[in-house]
Amino acid sequence: MPESAYLALFLVGLLGGTHCVGMCGGIVGALSMGAPARWSMLLAYNGGRILSYAAAGSIAGALGAASLGLEGQVPVRLILYFLANLMLVALGLYLLGVTRALAFTERAGQHLWRILQPLTKRFLPARTMRQAFPLGVLWGWLPCGLVYSALASALSSGSAGHGALMMLAFGLGTLPNLLLAGILLARLNEFVRRPAVRMFSGLLVLGFGIYGLLGLMRLLGWI
Repeated sequence: MPESAYLALFLVGLLGGTHCVGMCGGIVGALSMGAPARWSMLLAYNGGRILSYAAAGSIAGALGAASLGLEGQVPVRLILYFLANLMLVALGLYLLGVTRALAFTERAGQHLWRILQPLTKRFLPARTMRQAFPLGVLWGWLPCGLVYSALASALSSGSAGHGALMMLAFGLGTLPNLLLAGILLARLNEFVRRPAVRMFSGLLVLGFGIYGLLGLMRLLGWI
């Protein structure tokens, strides 16, 4: 994947923040209540969450790399590249307001979440960093269309390391919204929900995806 994929995933994480707050905002809001010392709790929780994203990206990148060792690896590489750019198109449409563009992906992780969700109860209510961090690690596997779409890009990254870095970029993009939830969330949400901001970012991510698909079509001699 080109370097632009890192920027695209960071923007998706940042501009998709309202979705992230909807998924994790309740827990983050609870952690942010009280004294400024709660910042340590927020950092622990979000550190665990982003660690899970990076781990998932590493697994996806490794699986993608392993698939390239199979017979007929060129078609496999093309399929992965097509899938990654198709998901960038879907992410761009999501940022432009087509909110159902990613809904189908969230069904994929329901089975795993049914196994992990009971484990989160061991760390609730989280009152210390030692509870907040593993809670974040578990919550990082919550079925989320944004996360799964980003993982499709990690799948085509070519290695476990690159896959982890791509998901790290995505996770860092989500960080401002969740770190500031309950503190500056209203102002930040007001900014990221401005039509001009979402239009620019959506078109940028959509452009990355379309550019990649056009490159694939040129490679195949279709255009």
